[in-house]
Amino acid sequence: MKRKVIQIDQDKCIGCGLCTNACMQGAIQLVDGKATLVSESYCDGLGMCLPQCPMDAIQLVEKEAPSFDPSRSNIKLKATAATTTMACGCPSTHTRVIDREEEPEAGGSQPSRLRQWPIQLHLVNPTAPYFKDANLLVCADCVMAAYGDFQEKLVKGRAIAIACPKLDNTQGYVEKLAQIIAHNNLKTIVVARMEVPCCGGIVVLVKRALEMAGQEVPLREVVISVDGKVK
Repeated sequence: MKRKVIQIDQDKCIGCGLCTNACMQGAIQLVDGKATLVSESYCDGLGMCLPQCPMDAIQLVEKEAPSFDPSRSNIKLKATAATTTMACGCPSTHTRVIDREEEPEAGGSQPSRLRQWPIQLHLVNPTAPYFKDANLLVCADCVMAAYGDFQEKLVKGRAIAIACPKLDNTQGYVEKLAQIIAHNNLKTIVVARMEVPCCGGIVVLVKRALEMAGQEVPLREVVISVDGKVK
């Protein structure tokens, strides 16, 4: 039968993974760093993934394709609903505000500037006290390893949420960021990312969250090269 299914231009795809999160049927997966339609029967033909692609690498085409498998309807949403409750009491989910001394530690060690826990975007609570009236840093994971001045130039004086737009399951990231933005009267947002193209997805997430929250917050993007320099 002829029906609409998605088609992905592999040459344009940067492997940011935003389309995989938008597809509730699990029809798209990252294979060898590229978005791939794993089965035409999983694609409902609605094209919800199209506006998520920053490279316009996805389009709807009408072609001979197997019928949509109704058992795939919102399969990822159902899986998420079944796993969102964390009843383990894991310390990684406990909100903490960390008081820091501004002076260097004994022995000349550079003090950490981190004033909160947790920091992973999956784990932070949008209503945590450290977000209130804060300057927010949304940071790609690799920036912490690449940028030597990370603590002093980026973490100091900011609340932080870290994520990897390429490897994380980013489903729900836009909504969580929108909640943080909408409820905390943020002063500024800094998005720190690596220079590699796939890392640009974290900027897209923040911009969409701002739109969803309906807020205007000063936004600055900091790009770090693989050799640790500010671009």
